[in-house]
Amino acid sequence: MSLSFFPHGMAFRLAFRRIAAKPLSSLLSALVVAIALTLPAVSYVLIDNLASLANGVTGKPEISVFLKKEVSADQALRVENRLRADKRIVALRFVPRDAALKQLAARGGFADVTGALSENPLPDAFILEPVGDDPQVFDTIRTSLTAMPEVQYVQLDSAWVERLHAAVELGHWVALLLAALLGTALVIVTFNTIRLQILTQRHEIAVSLLLGATRGFVRRPFLYFGLLQGLLGGVLAWAMVQGIVWLMAPRVQALARAYSIVVDLQGPSWWQVVALLVFAAGLGWVGAGLSVRRHLHDGAVD
Repeated sequence: MSLSFFPHGMAFRLAFRRIAAKPLSSLLSALVVAIALTLPAVSYVLIDNLASLANGVTGKPEISVFLKKEVSADQALRVENRLRADKRIVALRFVPRDAALKQLAARGGFADVTGALSENPLPDAFILEPVGDDPQVFDTIRTSLTAMPEVQYVQLDSAWVERLHAAVELGHWVALLLAALLGTALVIVTFNTIRLQILTQRHEIAVSLLLGATRGFVRRPFLYFGLLQGLLGGVLAWAMVQGIVWLMAPRVQALARAYSIVVDLQGPSWWQVVALLVFAAGLGWVGAGLSVRRHLHDGAVD
């Protein structure tokens, strides 16, 4: 095992020395990787924060249940008991028709209109707060409530929940698409970087092959060079993401306070950091592998 690991250790050290030998060039190449990865990474982090934003919103999604006008007080009480026994409902309040008319006159600016009415046209109603914010739960509750004989109409207040879910899902797909497109560009950048190295060292490589070195022995330092360059770019990208989140946090919190929303902007989680580093290192490895296969295996240095 140690003998098989030895060539990889040598190749890794040689790749590290090549990077350290040209620190400015290596840093610039890593910055290209970092800048390209920062955009999708920041987008993904901000979308994750948007997904948790609903926890800080003071207003909760609600369901309004309007009873038929002919429903008596006893029937309304039985409906209330059935609703309170439903485990899908966490909060409930009853709005009498007289109170609803007063609210309409006070808040809606229809005092003259309501004062001219001979009778109250509004029904009694219940305002429900379901468990969670899943739109499918809202639809299930609405179906069961509509089937009750005392209920005239059920109105959902979940449009903003559906929009939030759709926006978060779309945002995740856009971030992943950006990562795929920019990742392809980074593979091309690494491909050309390794190509230039192979062309620069073509005589050294040719001598090594004449002396009996295998193509695997010649190939490994370039593969590890691409991996290390990608990994360094991933580390820089993580630092950029943290810096952007740190700069944005106080401004986002100030804006959220104006809308009575509690927001705690978080940076990438540990698994997101690991995924970023693995993704960056993998791109470097793939780009180097393609370049080595194209320019070394096809006889470009023979």
